[in-house]
Amino acid sequence: MSGLEEKIFREYMAFFEKAERERRWNLFQDIPWERANKEASEELALCAETFCSVEMYLPDYVANGINLVRSYFGQAWFQANWAYEESKHSLTLMQYLLRSGKRTEEQLTDLQHQIFAKQWNLPFHTPRQMTFYGCVQEMATFVIYVKHRERAAAENDECLRTIYDYIARDEIAHCRFYQSVIKVLLEEDREGTLADMAHVFANFEMPGVGIVPDYDSRILKMREAGIDRNVFIQKVYMPILKYLGVGRHEMLAAQRAAIDLRRSGERRRDTSIEGLAGAPNVTDAPQALSA
Repeated sequence: MSGLEEKIFREYMAFFEKAERERRWNLFQDIPWERANKEASEELALCAETFCSVEMYLPDYVANGINLVRSYFGQAWFQANWAYEESKHSLTLMQYLLRSGKRTEEQLTDLQHQIFAKQWNLPFHTPRQMTFYGCVQEMATFVIYVKHRERAAAENDECLRTIYDYIARDEIAHCRFYQSVIKVLLEEDREGTLADMAHVFANFEMPGVGIVPDYDSRILKMREAGIDRNVFIQKVYMPILKYLGVGRHEMLAAQRAAIDLRRSGERRRDTSIEGLAGAPNVTDAPQALSA
């Protein structure tokens, strides 16, 4: 086991120990199903259904993600644990939609068929880039669930509020693991890691874009909870940089360097596991930051 592998393995063991001691929850025992508000708005149900839809691409997330990092024990075992926790999220949201009477089994079966008709593919193609993508995506999802937890509380749906609370706790824990790995990678290769961070930030999209049925109309309802570009910058972008010890000016410099690298015609691509701490692959000029 290399020094890098050992460091990542230690980070995973710390993550796993804390999860086992403090964070495990049971959808059959810990959710107050009887407190679901059957009179809650359709908008609240639609947002829960949208979260559930994104979670249903789990087979693609797991197959693509775990194969990218399979040679790193810590990263691969994290993906296995992550899959278990995310599967619980989708099952819990499905149970909410059924038990609250907001959706029928036939409606959810039809939704599943629509979802499985499309496939999610990796948005980035190196382990390091996907590690940082996971960091950003988990932090963004945490912020979104917290906002919708407040919305569920406002509609007196204690059941859904509790579900969002548990899921938000899982999402921020996942983000913290990714951040711990990124810190290790910054120590190994700060310049290359910063370049990958800049590239991911500039080209970031949430995983449901373009594949979840009726995504555009769904996202308009999601944004009514107060999720917009400014929230992304203040609650996702800046906190991630602060946690990692990266200044905003340092990140902007990395974005400029990424553009210069592309223009110079340099192409360095490493999709092997060993490329986790290696030089970045910049295939597109960074675009405007968006969520």
